[in-house]
Amino acid sequence: MELTLECQKRPEGSKTKALRRDGLIPAALYGHNGAESISLTVNAKAAELLLKSASVNNTLVNLTIPELSWNGKTLLREVQSHPCRPLVYHLSFFAISAQDSVEVTIPLAFVGESPGVKLNGGLLDPVLTELEVKCAPDSIPEKIEVDISSLQVGSALHISELVLPAGVTPLITDGNQVVVTVLGSQGGYEGDGGAN
Repeated sequence: MELTLECQKRPEGSKTKALRRDGLIPAALYGHNGAESISLTVNAKAAELLLKSASVNNTLVNLTIPELSWNGKTLLREVQSHPCRPLVYHLSFFAISAQDSVEVTIPLAFVGESPGVKLNGGLLDPVLTELEVKCAPDSIPEKIEVDISSLQVGSALHISELVLPAGVTPLITDGNQVVVTVLGSQGGYEGDGGAN
């Protein structure tokens, strides 16, 4: 998924509370020019719209800064928000235009029906619900499908068994890391007694 957002350069010495009163959210852009960062502001309504579709470390955002004549692909890296109310305090973006690959977090989508769950009353136990991967900036998958249709009670799927899109590499190097397993109805593996 790719979204577009326009930012303005943040005036020097501006206070965050004053910016928020004016309907602006402080933001920062990193990686556009080495280690240098730029302090920005984003229209609060535009930020709210962005966050309805974007997720951290997963969404490409085409960022435009008209005053600096800069635009490029970025990754939403951090969202600081109020712990109880739907208020956004700060956004951070990382420029990836010059990057060959990026590290992103992709949600796992479990597809199919496990015979161990459907026929034998087992419980699906997802050990991982998302996966950190490395891929090209223009090839970030929205999700990774995990087919559970072969899982019996007591069996598991491992990282090495996932079918990943071309060019997508998991950051977990242990291929034996369990992604999802099916527990027996007693909460344990098959063969652990099973008496009620």
